[in-house]
Amino acid sequence: MQQVAASAFWTDDEMLECVQILPEGPNVVTVCFQAPSGRPFGFLAGQFITLELPVPGGPLYRTYTISSSPSRPLSLTVTVKAQENSIGTRWMIENLRPRMLLKASGPAGRFTMAEHQAEKYLFISAGSGITPMMSMTTQIFDLGRPCDIVFVNCARRPSDIIFRKRLEHMASRMEGIDLKWVVGAPDIYQPWTGYQGRFNQLMLGLMAPDYLEREVFCCGPETFMQAVREALFGLGFNMDHYHQESFHAPQQPVASLIEAPLLDDDLPEEDVLAEINFEASGVTQLCPETETVLSAARTAGIAIPSGCTFGVCGTCKIRKTAGTVHMVHNGGITEDEIDEGYILACCSHPKGKVTLNL
Repeated sequence: MQQVAASAFWTDDEMLECVQILPEGPNVVTVCFQAPSGRPFGFLAGQFITLELPVPGGPLYRTYTISSSPSRPLSLTVTVKAQENSIGTRWMIENLRPRMLLKASGPAGRFTMAEHQAEKYLFISAGSGITPMMSMTTQIFDLGRPCDIVFVNCARRPSDIIFRKRLEHMASRMEGIDLKWVVGAPDIYQPWTGYQGRFNQLMLGLMAPDYLEREVFCCGPETFMQAVREALFGLGFNMDHYHQESFHAPQQPVASLIEAPLLDDDLPEEDVLAEINFEASGVTQLCPETETVLSAARTAGIAIPSGCTFGVCGTCKIRKTAGTVHMVHNGGITEDEIDEGYILACCSHPKGKVTLNL
């Protein structure tokens, strides 16, 4: 491996090399990547990366939270769990091998302690939602400074708890990491003396009596996070100190944008045509205003990488050089990027004539 200056961080113009695959549990693996050039990785604990997976039928883009810590920059890991009917993650488990190269974009995301520093944290996760919490906790552990973390993870059974041994090792070596496991049912022939059942307000009060003083980070299935939000809200928690990460469509958009002030009459209409000019490709595509830029691009044969398709991951971020779009996103783009002319193709609807730098 070629050695480079430590200040030259990996960027997504270089492919990632798979160097190791570690089994974590049923249908769960941790994939370790390095940069072929030897460049270290620079990211914030809690951020995610988007992988281009060469599945049959064409590339598939999937977004995964980085489970490793920026305090260990020579490698980058993602811990993935294959759900029922999973395509991308199932391909990774069955086909990805050491020395294989994958295209990637990122890192990205704002679910990170860097923007919400506090003296006390409460990490609440379920299933594979533990991955950003693992990254944050490992960074705090590596810094070696006094900390105060209540770490709650919910799983179906004790054997399904990801990173359990590693987290218990860190908790045994550093005061201030307080682990709380919640399971739906015990494993056969193994006693379980911890919390059992669904996470609720009573458990929260027992696990972290001072929860009102903590910065809360939550990650897991949408129904789980909704239950956590309702529990905290019902207990009078200041929701300004609650942060969540999800790659599933939220019930309501958490952020919305209309580039120019639009009246109700200016909303996208199905019977009104828009014109999209893909400047670099020399292609022009007509489409209804109600069609997304991403859908219109696919019809025109223009490939735009995409992941979540509802404005969270930011994979489909492209630059608009002229025209107006109606965009409702869920946090996958910043106000600074919008000011620079960027849009998310998956949740942007063209108004009139729009020119894109594609």
